[in-house]
Amino acid sequence: MILDAQPDITAVGEAPDGATAVFRAAELRPDVVLMDIRMPVLSGIEATRQICAASSAKVLVLTMFDVDEYVYDALRAGASGFLLKDIRRDELVQAVRVVAAGDSLLAPSVTRRLVESLIRRPSHGVVPRLAVRLKELTDREAETLRLVASGMSNAEIAAELVVSEHTVKTHVSRFLTKLGLRDRVQAVVFAYESGFVVPGDG
Repeated sequence: MILDAQPDITAVGEAPDGATAVFRAAELRPDVVLMDIRMPVLSGIEATRQICAASSAKVLVLTMFDVDEYVYDALRAGASGFLLKDIRRDELVQAVRVVAAGDSLLAPSVTRRLVESLIRRPSHGVVPRLAVRLKELTDREAETLRLVASGMSNAEIAAELVVSEHTVKTHVSRFLTKLGLRDRVQAVVFAYESGFVVPGDG
């Protein structure tokens, strides 16, 4: 009801469980999927993994929790971000629009909570197959990735590097392309998974 009330958004389908969500996503080919993290039959995490692997749909995970193990696993599965179930209606609508446009969903404050969750996880050092992709980045792109992973907004990064926000967006776009990442959220996860950013440093 909330989404269908918007002139630029159409809810094309619903699913009572994760397995049906995967089937419906393949059938309806939506731009954005709102996925409950706790789904019957097939978990929201596994459904997210299958949908992201089979299509270009962006998945927003809905959860009653803040950053926890389930949310982290959902992001690793390919989700473009997450929403808390107590968000306001206008925030839900805006989140769908932002993700549909290909931009980052997570606000800096939410990214920082994700970073805090990653920091609490044990470090396994640099993952060679991931780290090798980092060699493709220029020094400025690598620095921008490091700042994104720290939870900074584009405006904060622009101030830190003494460049325009447009330049920051260009750097972000380029490192996402070079690293084969879907969005800014995936970049944060990648930075820690690859060992590029070490939990606790800074």
